[in-house]
Amino acid sequence: MNSVSTDIVTALGFADELAQLRRMIGAWIETTDPAMQEMLRWQFEQGSKYFRPLTIFACHRARFGGSIPNSLIERAVVLEMMHNVSLIIDDILDQSPTRRGRATLHTRFGQLPALMASGYIVAEGYRMSADRPYDVGLFSELLKRLGVAECVQWDSRRKPGGYEHWRRLAQEDTGSMFEVCAAIGTSDESLRMFGRLLGMVYHGCDDVADVKGLSSLGGGGEDDLRDGILTLPAALAIEDDAAVRALFCADQPTPDDLTVIAAAMSRRLPQAEEKLDELATEAKWQAELHATDPAGLYAMVDHTRELSRR
Repeated sequence: MNSVSTDIVTALGFADELAQLRRMIGAWIETTDPAMQEMLRWQFEQGSKYFRPLTIFACHRARFGGSIPNSLIERAVVLEMMHNVSLIIDDILDQSPTRRGRATLHTRFGQLPALMASGYIVAEGYRMSADRPYDVGLFSELLKRLGVAECVQWDSRRKPGGYEHWRRLAQEDTGSMFEVCAAIGTSDESLRMFGRLLGMVYHGCDDVADVKGLSSLGGGGEDDLRDGILTLPAALAIEDDAAVRALFCADQPTPDDLTVIAAAMSRRLPQAEEKLDELATEAKWQAELHATDPAGLYAMVDHTRELSRR
């Protein structure tokens, strides 16, 4: 885990639980088919920050206090498995050669093996959740929503869309994952809206951080810019500027067009930060309404909010 993640883990006191989670994932891999084990080790032993399991534990403690039961750590393992399925598919879709400084699964082993591994992980997740009908329902909801979100985002490339359109995309693409984390943590729907908003903050901060790395079109947001993905800064840039909107929607934008779009997105960063502050405030209000002790959830929001300020 990086230092920022280590700080939030220490602040919330979940180092032991995350260490147990890592051991459980390792033990699970040892039980899988030998043909899959090398790929699974490659995918899961690459230094994940485990932010989603951390959300599960924080939501549980915010509602109920006390220690985290082993049964909840087991459920968090399955959530982490489903999260990795989404990463494998995203990396194939984005043709990403690396993730966290290592070759992506499809780069290392090939696209077909990576797709088969993702299906294997899903099947294993459902097997491990067979005696928990509530979780089976949540994971089914999650995979369906993620699938729809990817298709909608793909269809939305180079099409006009403002802030409200971005909100809907963020709600489904990332918010759905954190909704499910919250629901697992509490075994009810009480903190679901908190999870949704936390995920939207996470999604938007990632968008902003990518634009800040766009220096001379060489940063993390270059692919999104080239592909016409509706990020938060893009949504704000094209919402009220017809000229930028026309360039964004062009079928084959030139390098000069992309430079103009990138500059417009950069000018909208202060407004994007304001929108993220509003979402963070909404998330904290949901924590205040529905958590017995919301302090840990406030810390999660504040940690997430800092991701765009690095």
